[in-house]
Amino acid sequence: MFRSLHVPSLVGVVAALMLSIGSVWAAEKGSEFVTLTPPVATATGDQVEVVEVFWYGCPHCWYLEPLMNTWVGSLPAGATFRRMPATGARWEPHARAYYAAESMGKLDDFHVALFKAMQVDRRPIFMEDDLVKFAGEIGIDEKAFRNAYNSFTVETKVRKAQDLNTRYGIDGVPAVIVNGKYRTSPNMTGSKERFIEVFNTLVGQEVAAKGSAAATAASVPAAAPAGGY
Repeated sequence: MFRSLHVPSLVGVVAALMLSIGSVWAAEKGSEFVTLTPPVATATGDQVEVVEVFWYGCPHCWYLEPLMNTWVGSLPAGATFRRMPATGARWEPHARAYYAAESMGKLDDFHVALFKAMQVDRRPIFMEDDLVKFAGEIGIDEKAFRNAYNSFTVETKVRKAQDLNTRYGIDGVPAVIVNGKYRTSPNMTGSKERFIEVFNTLVGQEVAAKGSAAATAASVPAAAPAGGY
């Protein structure tokens, strides 16, 4: 399992130190997931957010892809899924490429093609020029892709992903974050199959909790009109 912790700049070092003071990864030896304390805010409202953190250069992420795609195809009601690239040092060029393709509406084609090129064809596509050339090979305008790669929009998304990677405590990929509360990975569970079982259980738990909270809120009587008679 590829494991590494990357902090890209002095700002990242300071942020990591601050988070290490204010956060506790509540995991005991042998546990199959960690509880994030404090939890990380989600942007999905009533939906349970499931985030897969990955890297195109990670063979374990590639091997997990079919299982994740199958799971997403039968996404539980009340849950929503998104991928997020790992960031920092050698991971960052791929994160930029991911968001560049996304901003151009080419992510579906780019995502699968780059994964296959690196993991099946064993091509060393690691740096900006490599990624721009590869984009051209699969029919994406190279100049437009480079412009997107270096755009303010992509820069903003990469910085946000860096912040979330730090808050999630990402030190290896693949990993899945459930509703900003839990982090698990095949490395923690011992197998891909058990990994799916563990995060399915966590997702089910969170969906049930949100449903219970919604039902409770709906049962509370509305306040009486002000003023009365």
